[in-house]
Amino acid sequence: MYDVHTHFIPEEVIEWLKENKTIVNAKWEKKDPNKDEFLVINEKWGFELKKSFIDENLYLHEQKNIGVKHSLVSPIPQLFMYDFSTVITSELSRVYNRSLANWTQRETDKISALATVPLNNPVKAAELLDEAMKLGLKGAIIGPGLPEYMLSDDFFAPFFEEANKLNAIIFIHPLLCEDPRLKKRMMPNLIGVPWETTVCATDLLLSGFIDKYPNIKLLLAHGGGFLPYQIGRLNKGYSMWKNVSSALQAPPIEYLKRMWYDTVLWNEGSLQYLINTVGEDRVVPGSDYPFDLCTWPPQISGEKGIQSLLETNVNA
Repeated sequence: MYDVHTHFIPEEVIEWLKENKTIVNAKWEKKDPNKDEFLVINEKWGFELKKSFIDENLYLHEQKNIGVKHSLVSPIPQLFMYDFSTVITSELSRVYNRSLANWTQRETDKISALATVPLNNPVKAAELLDEAMKLGLKGAIIGPGLPEYMLSDDFFAPFFEEANKLNAIIFIHPLLCEDPRLKKRMMPNLIGVPWETTVCATDLLLSGFIDKYPNIKLLLAHGGGFLPYQIGRLNKGYSMWKNVSSALQAPPIEYLKRMWYDTVLWNEGSLQYLINTVGEDRVVPGSDYPFDLCTWPPQISGEKGIQSLLETNVNA
């Protein structure tokens, strides 16, 4: 079994955070005596820094113990650092990417990895994506945009042009939604996270992005948010409104089938609907390990999806 949605923080990244803790306002807080310390960056998106996030041996042991043959490792969204200067974001990206590349070279059979890039500077992001893929990384994990720009905006064109040229996997992973209505009962995580993916992915689909950058392999976290489950509404809008159909060469359902989706859904009915809608070759096993809301192990083996996304023979 493969797992395309896992997260890890190399030792070198932790060292960088400690050295630059004043600049990025990094804090290690003991909130619960029964849990590990929480890491908080710039007063938001704190999370429990479990040992499985930072201990290579433990990570690989847990992977083997649960029956995962190979994991695609991603940096964590809390360390995208888009709200800092390009200098800071680029510096941490390089540390993160080189550390993951070194790990993948030591454990080629067990892990591969994605990069993080300074999306707040798309020209620099393109440069770092190229560097990372030359080191052996498969592409990059990015957030759903910036406060002032959607990913379909021309602002990001330098990055996506490079990703298209490199046939990169671009894993779109949401950040916590800051909608003021979602302040209670963990709703920023429960529905805010998939909502961010929904907005981002719908914008990309309707903008003509997929035709413009056909070589990018867009991977959507958490089963694509709510988008696949409302595709009928998009198809209806396509048939009714010119400003929905004008940028598209086919109905929205056809573009839905040109992206990839992980299985972090926790519900067999939802997962089966997704497979039926987009096809087995577009659904890939993912867990979101080691965050609290992980599906560990992934719900399916997803051989066809893995073969199409990673271009590898899962039975080799």
